[in-house]
Amino acid sequence: MTPMPVYEYVCAVCGASFEARRSMSASDTEVSCPQGHVDVRRKLSMFTSVGASAVPMSGGGGGGGGCCGGACGCGH
Repeated sequence: MTPMPVYEYVCAVCGASFEARRSMSASDTEVSCPQGHVDVRRKLSMFTSVGASAVPMSGGGGGGGGCCGGACGCGH
């Protein structure tokens, strides 16, 4: 079984938010809300991944922004 992404949608008519599991090739095809309306917009979803290979957001070394990352001018 091929994994398929989950897309989030919102209905412009009734305001219902819902998800649909669809192939990437079908991501732009028409979808209807649970109430049957077809004036539906796909939401922009954000996700994150956390695990052993994740890059730490703070901590020693590396530079590149944030407090004491070299760009804040705090003098440390």
